[in-house]
Order: sequence, then C-alpha cells, then structure tokens
Amino acid sequence: MDIIKSQAYAKLNISLDVAEHRADGYHDMMMVMQTVSLSDDIEIRFNDSGRVQAKSNFHFVPGDERNLAVRAALAYLRAIGQEGQGMLITLFKCVPVGAGMGGGSSDAAAVLRALNRHYGALSPEELETLSASVGSDVPFCVRGGTALATGRGEKLESLPDMPDCEFIICKPDFSISTPELFRKLDQCSTRCHPDTAGIVEALHAGDLEQICRRMYNVFEDVDDRRLRTVREIKGRLLDHGALGAVMTGTGSAVFGVFRPGTAPDAAIRELRKEYGFCEKAVCVGRTN
Repeated sequence: MDIIKSQAYAKLNISLDVAEHRADGYHDMMMVMQTVSLSDDIEIRFNDSGRVQAKSNFHFVPGDERNLAVRAALAYLRAIGQEGQGMLITLFKCVPVGAGMGGGSSDAAAVLRALNRHYGALSPEELETLSASVGSDVPFCVRGGTALATGRGEKLESLPDMPDCEFIICKPDFSISTPELFRKLDQCSTRCHPDTAGIVEALHAGDLEQICRRMYNVFEDVDDRRLRTVREIKGRLLDHGALGAVMTGTGSAVFGVFRPGTAPDAAIRELRKEYGFCEKAVCVGRTN
C-alpha cells in the first residue's frame, strides 16, 4: 500500500484589506500573506475502496467532502483522469481550527502538493489553477512563501521573503465566524485601511520595522465584543517587545513579530496560561 506524507503550513496575514462586494457574492481582497512553520502533518494511504475519506485527531473535523482536504484530492484525481482511486487522508492537526491561519486550506494544499509529487501530472502553475476551485486561500497555501493576494485571494504575486524574524501566535479559546464578520464589516460606515503598498516597498527594502509599523487588518474595526480579547492579546505582545502585532484572517488568532532570537519564552508561557493556544513560529519559503 502506497503511503505519502506532507506538511500543511499555516499562513498569517501581514495585512488584510477588503473592498466592495463582487457580483459573485465574494469580496475583493488585498492581503500580504506569509507561510509559517506551524503545521499539520498529512498522511495519504492509497487503497482499493474507490472512496476518498479523511480522519483526524480532532474528532469534530469531517471525514467526507465537507473537508477541504477530501475535496482537493477528488479535484486532483478528476483533473488527471484517476477518478475511483481510493485513499484515506489522515490529518494530524497542530494548527488551531477557526483561527484565521488557513488550517483547512493548508491541509487541502498539502494534499495537492503530495499527490502531484506522487503522480507528477501537473505543472506548478496548473496545480495553483486547480487549487482555486477548492477554496480562495488554497492557491496561496499551495505556493507558500510571501505573497500579495488579490481578487478572492486566488490571484498571487510572489514578494521578497520577510526579513529574518520570529512570531508568537496566540489564539484565545473561541473562534469567530467568517461570514458573520464579513456581514458586520459591511455595516461599518468608516474604515481604516492598511498601507499595502508601503508593506510591499518595505519587503523589497528588507526593512522589518517598517513592515511591522504598517501591519493592519480591517476586521479589527468590526464592532464585536470578542475583538476586545484580540486587542488585549495585541497589547500583551507589544508589552513583551513585539515590533508589531495584528489579528490574522478573520481571527481569532493574533501574532506578534519579533527580531530573531528575541521572542520571549516567558511571554508564551504567560499567554498560553491565560488564553489557551500560544506557540512560536518562523517564516517558511515557497513550497510549490
């Protein structure tokens, strides 16, 4: 029985901006995104069942087509004319669910990369194009590294790597519904916007401090009592020496950026005790 393995790296939003509703019901986005070392472990076992199924160490993660990893595998098999190939996808999850870190999209991307290494049927560009049919964040998770994402998030422009740094990522013990937060954002009459062009310029200059000064997420403007906790965590990270701190995606995870070797373990212990999940991570380059 063939077994293949892959890592599903989390993503962080260095910045996140949202424009108006599109005719297809989505929003136009503009995001600077970064792959980080926190990851799920993916194992694919081929079998003769004729079905694609998933299982996870998280009991609430579905094992059918509601799972993006299953949908990604089915899409890949259709694309290469291998429908009917059975497999069991095992997800050893370490990336928190409902955190804004792309956990499901990252799992789907890891499955696509693993299957493409196994079959070798698609070019990197073809794999990214296919991944867009699975989910808006999946193309970035397939490519990895540092990138500007526009459209629904599927249009990518690779950017220079982030300067050397460390992240402390903290997720409180609640998640925030993405559709709910979009609805609330649409009701905001005024909104600050991140300086995306300034972040891109700072990336080209390799200036970590200027990147951190410009980090911003428009969802932090939303009137939601849970975002008070997000602001509390940001403040704690800044108090511990972060150059900048921001919520990723639609939350609820928050990360702080530190110069190399300066992310304090004491902060991780303190935040983990008070809020739940808290881990250190570093940047990961392109994966496709």
